[in-house]
Amino acid sequence: MSFQTFKPTVAIIGAGPAGLTLARLLHLQNIPFTVFESEPSVTSRSQGGTLDLRDKTGLAAITACQLYDEFLKLARFDGEALKITDKDMKVWLKVDGGGGGKRRKNARPEIDRVALRALLLESIPRERVMWRKKLRSVAGEADDLKLRFEDGEEVGGFDLIVGADGAWSKTRNFLSDEMPTYSGICGIDQNISDAEKRFPDISAMVDRGSIFAFGDGKSVIAQQIGDGSIKISEYGVRDVSWAKEHDATKMEPGAIKELLGKEYDDWSPDFRKMLESVDEEGAVTRALYALPIPFQWENKPGVTVIGDAAHVMLPFAGEGANLSMADAMHLARWIQKSTDRAKLRENLVGFENEMFAKMEPIQQISHDNTKDMFFTPGAPRTTIESYITRYMKHMAGPVVGTLAGVGIYTYYWAWKLLS
Repeated sequence: MSFQTFKPTVAIIGAGPAGLTLARLLHLQNIPFTVFESEPSVTSRSQGGTLDLRDKTGLAAITACQLYDEFLKLARFDGEALKITDKDMKVWLKVDGGGGGKRRKNARPEIDRVALRALLLESIPRERVMWRKKLRSVAGEADDLKLRFEDGEEVGGFDLIVGADGAWSKTRNFLSDEMPTYSGICGIDQNISDAEKRFPDISAMVDRGSIFAFGDGKSVIAQQIGDGSIKISEYGVRDVSWAKEHDATKMEPGAIKELLGKEYDDWSPDFRKMLESVDEEGAVTRALYALPIPFQWENKPGVTVIGDAAHVMLPFAGEGANLSMADAMHLARWIQKSTDRAKLRENLVGFENEMFAKMEPIQQISHDNTKDMFFTPGAPRTTIESYITRYMKHMAGPVVGTLAGVGIYTYYWAWKLLS
């Protein structure tokens, strides 16, 4: 329990991983907060696929939330299994899944997004979350900030407003005019329900983990979900008009399969079967956007943003949600160190500077991974060494990562020579 005497009143915009992690940490410190979420209820929208939480970020945040034991009941350590292949199903990297729930360095246990959200929601008082509160804008000055909602309500009286409201954050608009830009990549997310029973061959290929296949500026991604389904995503380098013209929610299932059958007609039969075996319902078209690198804003007292609102990036580094939860963990510590409102404002500057320094290299990894696999001819054959070495430098540091890179490049040089 915290013995902090100054208890700032905090508004959190958004009930995603970042916002709910912050809410849980403030709850443990007995700091008053309210979460405002635009969705009508916790079950109103699909929460997407699965996340692998990393030791120094997502898992560290779960531990700080005092939820690690509960997390273990939901985590899938076998979900760490990973393959990176080309379009002909040649495996260029294979990582085996872990076992058990013992904490270990560089562990990457998987948890479904919906399960993580439920875990965090259940750890805070229910009355602290306000549903159907879609933010329109933040207005006012530091001592008189207001939240204006689409339903016409205006709420004030907060010492701190934290925007955890995603890529198209309305809170960020108070701090900056910068908006995410289209990455050049879009595609369709689908699912195969009850995969092990209905399609045991596909289930065996995925091996309760993930497959990332790349080639010709396109990808097919298969990820095991905790409910027994497999999420099948396909993305490619396309004009943004493609996403508008192929809105999967308005297309007949047969038309989607015909479209993707033509797009991937020269890919391995295994991947074509994945795309043909998806469910009749639930397809969603997504265009991928990202904020610029670097992205910063001039501090404005009483308002900040975390998570995708601060650093939305492309999902090809596996770090977005992890970094978002770490943002919340670090911000909670800065809030806890605040002895009065003036110190809170000073600490907010410190937090933002710390976050800027942490987020830029992760954004760069995401950008470079995307460039390697989508925009470089011959990928993944021509880029697998740089892809893995980049990850090693991030996890082990530049010196160890560079030394490891020598071995990685040598190994793949010999393998390509012999294969």
